[in-house]
Amino acid sequence: MLALIGLGLFDENDLTLRGIDEARNSDKVYIELYTSKWHGNIRNLEKIIGKNIVELKRKDMEENSGKILDEARKQRISIFVEGDPLMATTHSSLLVDARKHKIETKVIHNASIVSVIGETGLHMYKFGPVVTIPFPEKTKGHLPESTFSIINDNKKRNLHTLCLLDVKAEEGEYMTVNEGLKILLAGKVVGQNDKIVVFAKAGSDKPLLVHNSVKTLLKQNISDIPVVIIILGKLHFTENDYLKSI
Repeated sequence: MLALIGLGLFDENDLTLRGIDEARNSDKVYIELYTSKWHGNIRNLEKIIGKNIVELKRKDMEENSGKILDEARKQRISIFVEGDPLMATTHSSLLVDARKHKIETKVIHNASIVSVIGETGLHMYKFGPVVTIPFPEKTKGHLPESTFSIINDNKKRNLHTLCLLDVKAEEGEYMTVNEGLKILLAGKVVGQNDKIVVFAKAGSDKPLLVHNSVKTLLKQNISDIPVVIIILGKLHFTENDYLKSI
């Protein structure tokens, strides 16, 4: 059997009881930490479940996923995944491949940035499609026009856009707010005077929530991670009241 267990947003204290039970009953436990910045500690997590945990790299989950599936045919395998297990398409593909091989699967959900976005005061139903702002080297120095197109479509529909900032966790590189804003400015999907929302360290005891103009945020040079940028659509009066209270 193959189980995907959500770690939640911040550290090992976000684990659900259901997730802990599944890991404790597993023959082998893995963890992948390449999709975001996790502030937890693997050793502490091992103490909670009473088992050793093997960290997986991106290639283990993608190109070499056959090894995991081979193990899941004979054993009970669990993989801890940051946030909610099915936020990344890699994990959905792994489940599809497992089911093709008649391997039993299980998903144990947890909080993700999408499910906690209400902490910004913005209404979930007023968000359009989510985008990722990629590192320039991934687009060979070109501006990410497909990202800009989605943002512009959302704006035309008066919808908010949740912008995920690119991550290269295995190299320890995380796009900063300033880097993301400069790309958005270059694409002319935001202006210097536009007010946006920055939401960092969601799920922690001290999350960062800022509502201000782009030019002001650039001066603040926010370094907290993980962090997202939200480009605002038309605000409902209750959303506006909430943002004023920040």
